[in-house]
Amino acid sequence: MLQRQAVKVACALLALLVFDQTLAAQTPAPVLRWGGDAEGGAPYVEADPNNPQIVRGFDVEIAELIAQALGRKPEFVQVAFASLDQSAVRGDFDIALSGIEDTPTRRATVAASIPYYRFREVLTVREGDRDRFRTLADLRGRSVATLVGTIAYDLLLQAERQYGIVAVSYEDDVHPYSDLLVGRVDAVLLDNVLADRAMRRNTGLFTQPAAVQTAHYVVITGPANTELRDRMNGILLSAMQDGRLERIMRKWAVWNDEQPQLYAELAASRGQPGSATQQAIAPQTVGSATLRYLPALLRATVVTLGLSCLAMALAVVCGMLLAIGRVYGTPPVRVLLTAYVEVMRGTPVLLQLFVIYYGLSSVVRLPAFVAALLGLGLNYAAYESEIYRSALEAVPPGQLEAARILGFTEGQILRLVRGPQAFRLALAPMTNDFVALLKDSSLVSVITVVELTKETQIFAANIGSWVVPGLLCAGLYLALSLPLAHVARGLESRWKASTS
Repeated sequence: MLQRQAVKVACALLALLVFDQTLAAQTPAPVLRWGGDAEGGAPYVEADPNNPQIVRGFDVEIAELIAQALGRKPEFVQVAFASLDQSAVRGDFDIALSGIEDTPTRRATVAASIPYYRFREVLTVREGDRDRFRTLADLRGRSVATLVGTIAYDLLLQAERQYGIVAVSYEDDVHPYSDLLVGRVDAVLLDNVLADRAMRRNTGLFTQPAAVQTAHYVVITGPANTELRDRMNGILLSAMQDGRLERIMRKWAVWNDEQPQLYAELAASRGQPGSATQQAIAPQTVGSATLRYLPALLRATVVTLGLSCLAMALAVVCGMLLAIGRVYGTPPVRVLLTAYVEVMRGTPVLLQLFVIYYGLSSVVRLPAFVAALLGLGLNYAAYESEIYRSALEAVPPGQLEAARILGFTEGQILRLVRGPQAFRLALAPMTNDFVALLKDSSLVSVITVVELTKETQIFAANIGSWVVPGLLCAGLYLALSLPLAHVARGLESRWKASTS
């Protein structure tokens, strides 16, 4: 009897063990969400040309290496490069890799790993200028392009004060080099990884071999995830020692003689990042950074206001001509103008800016400010034309017939009777459109115009927070738009009083 019960217990335990093993095999591994920017992110993170649903790059493989060592499954999260620090603080992902540079501001904001790659900030110029522009000092008074929120941008700001260099910031690493080729800028200051890729992609460029500065890439996580950061440090050190990192770097053709030196320094210092890194900028308080950036924000505000006023003037003139053509024109003219209005209203203004600035560069090389002016003005002209057309058609037909009976020509009727009344009807909504255009002017930063929003983004990227920069930016926009909104309400009230 006892033997039979013992056999039953043993069978039950065996069945339970098999069930546990089966359940464990069926339970998926926990996920490691890692952030990066696949937009123009090669060779760090880029969409696979054969399957855009997946990403590839040496940072992708390092993320997979870390996930495997942690016993987790990697899952990519797309985040704009300039927002990676803020997303890490928010907890949008567990870790982030995307050519993220090691700076004191970043280490004060998020938890950063030991460096895993040493890179050089290098100057790229046109082949014909290789002997003329060797250093930043040689570029005195010239335009130099880079990415916003990077060590290179900080270096250019210093050179701007020292040599009068004009720093031109971009959102991606492709257009700085294409603009260098066509002569919009005189040099590009970026990581040697990006410069080498640009040299393979474009002919006619030359990268100076001397480094302007040396810096490092790190993995970041949320400021409270110090345990995860420490585990990552151990994984990276192990991968440096057993050659796994080297194999990844060689696969993506980014390995060089500087990496063994970095690995030796980290091994000697037991993974303490301070001994192996050279800090690009000193840590700064929010107050000191605000005082430093406030003049730039005010200058950018002037750019925003000036651009908005000029673009609105262009929109008003072109909108009036479009409206008159659609009301008085022949059928072919009306069809053509209607098509223009529908195309401009039916496509994003961002796309129109790209087409005007980059798409037409082979035909006409417009300055960034002029391209922004044309893009906003021609886009809003389509909207203004609808307002003016409705206003023209709102004038009572009896007044027009009376003017014709009195012998007025159609031109005189438009100039003396119909036009003035239509303009009064359109004035209030036109003012509202000006407020909308003022806010839409933030889009021109994609074509290197440093307006208010762009300068705010630079400010936020350098201090690692959007709180103070965002509040300052909102306050400046309100200071510009509230008076305009007040004027619009006043005009509308006056028009209602005069017609009642």
